[in-house]
Amino acid sequence: MNDTPPLLPVHVISGFLGSGKTTLLKSVLASEDFGDSAVLINEFGEVGLDNRLLGSIAEDAVLLSNGCVCCTIRGELSDALRRLLSQRQEGLIPAFKRIVLETTGLADPGPIASTITADPVLRHHLRPGTNVTLVDALNASTSREQFPVWEAQVAVADTLVISKTDLINESELSDVQDLLDTINPAARRLGAEALGQPSDLLFASSPHLQSFTPSEAKSWLGPWRRVTTADSHDHLNEVRSFRLNFEGEIDWTCLGIWLSMLLNRHGSNILRVKGVLHVMGDNRPVILHGVQHTIHPPEHVEHWLEDDRCSELIFITRGINADRVTDSLNAFMRQVSDHPSPRIFHA
Repeated sequence: MNDTPPLLPVHVISGFLGSGKTTLLKSVLASEDFGDSAVLINEFGEVGLDNRLLGSIAEDAVLLSNGCVCCTIRGELSDALRRLLSQRQEGLIPAFKRIVLETTGLADPGPIASTITADPVLRHHLRPGTNVTLVDALNASTSREQFPVWEAQVAVADTLVISKTDLINESELSDVQDLLDTINPAARRLGAEALGQPSDLLFASSPHLQSFTPSEAKSWLGPWRRVTTADSHDHLNEVRSFRLNFEGEIDWTCLGIWLSMLLNRHGSNILRVKGVLHVMGDNRPVILHGVQHTIHPPEHVEHWLEDDRCSELIFITRGINADRVTDSLNAFMRQVSDHPSPRIFHA
């Protein structure tokens, strides 16, 4: 029997300036459903907590009326996370079950995962959770054109919350949806109502899948909405999304070596990769999840769905097209292993 306590998820809320992060965070802090959370934010003043504080419990932490711990980030993120864990262990703050981290509007959330997995202390207590990105529907196209970090925020998202939809018409909203399709067609999408009434769906796409059923593991890859033509949006910053399907078993060792080499060379331009794989010598689906240079430890689901052992890999890249990735993979596998050739899935 494994008595090791489960790793606590670190959920990330990101989004460009003015997209609604503060509104969403206020709702999370006011919700009884998230009362067993620790929330890391940059400035208390931006969120306006004064009328709901019970009192200070540490120099940089306060306890809210619903039991939520709210802390400022001073200095390095790793230091703030270590302080939270230390205060929790010493009983100075309630034993929270999750951490919710709000980034600044100009921050790339990708490196947060590597902060957790690379730290020898943090990785024994925490795991990367769900990435939630707010998208300002009114200014989405302009933000993408002028600020490349906007694309990175959308690309790493497990959940996209689209705000300010009341300020645009249906045709403009359809254009925003098409734009998101070109970058991250597999992400869960929630409407502006999520800002006022956050639900479990907000953080439901966490990559920690040990308790998932086989059908849930497949659904984690996302609905894969239609992708617009390459010359409709991709000319701006060259972000592309594509899915590879494999038939037959995959040589896990060889795939792992190839993927490590790919990320070592092009990690900053591999914004996101995730997949469900059928590997040689194991009847269980293997779950793969990575953001930029960081690949999380692979996990297993207990068994496959009936007659569904097709492996799938989803990539979101910048300046690297699907043909380059598949040609590289096939060339490598032909040298070292009998390996099924992937085909690019076109929705």
